[in-house]
Amino acid sequence: MRILDTAPGAKLLALGHYQPSTVVTNDELSKTMDTSDEWIRSRVGIQERRVAGADESLEDMAVHAGGKALAASGLAASDIDLVIVATCTMESPIPNAAAVVAHRLGIEAPGAFDVNAACAGFCYALATADASIRAGSARNVLVIGAEKLTQWLDWTDRSTAVIFADGAGAAVVGPSDTPGIGPVVWGSAGDKADAIKIPDRTDHLRQEGQTVFRWATTALHPVAKQACERAGVDPSELSAFIPHQANLRIIEAIARRLGADKAVVARDIVHAGNTSAASIPLALSRMLERGEVRSGGLALVLGFGAGLTYAGQVIEIP
Repeated sequence: MRILDTAPGAKLLALGHYQPSTVVTNDELSKTMDTSDEWIRSRVGIQERRVAGADESLEDMAVHAGGKALAASGLAASDIDLVIVATCTMESPIPNAAAVVAHRLGIEAPGAFDVNAACAGFCYALATADASIRAGSARNVLVIGAEKLTQWLDWTDRSTAVIFADGAGAAVVGPSDTPGIGPVVWGSAGDKADAIKIPDRTDHLRQEGQTVFRWATTALHPVAKQACERAGVDPSELSAFIPHQANLRIIEAIARRLGADKAVVARDIVHAGNTSAASIPLALSRMLERGEVRSGGLALVLGFGAGLTYAGQVIEIP
């Protein structure tokens, strides 16, 4: 069984991830705001999260994750001709992260750009990499999801500060005679764009939790099923389901409706928090590292978040 048909395509060659060393537990947060370990676990499922230091930039994390993915792929830096960084938390919009990260990794003169589709960003970037390879615009692409969300948080606001965290995940994508990335199903609900926002450069990230929860638990399982249909894959054939790590209750609700009974469901949010565009590659890379999923199996990835944007596709696990 193959994704799509016999047309040439692209596939993931390798993954890599990075998390800051500082761990912040729920009990630590309860000392500075009106919350508790029980309150956080019951609502979002998080036990702890990682927080980058003041001297650790988004680009630093992206370089670590991208470097690991590149090393694991067996390719040289000179083999990469396009770098895409998915992020919504750059401290400054110029220069873009992709060009900086590419230079630091020794990748000379690649195409380089950032994608801001918030928590759906990695899936958007992966679809763009796939299309670029199919069109002949690139041969090997480094796709990175990286976020430093904690620099945009109000640490007295329990509706956001207990959820978001920092980290990076990366994938190297290359050509394949048998496609390993299925057609993307993507879209947006702009009428709900104000549900997650940073109003201006002096403000903090704000979220209408109930609005996002209702939307995610009702609107996204059809997207997940459609991504499987477009790839010619029945949910029962999936070995893994890797949704954006937004909220454990959202993850479990979508997984139940998808009906992928044999799939391992990513629950990386418990120990990593919500890392937006980094969460899918970070979760999958960590699951591979722990031996929870096998190379060659099929996984459904599903990103969703601010915008409100969403995207999903079936991939072959590298």
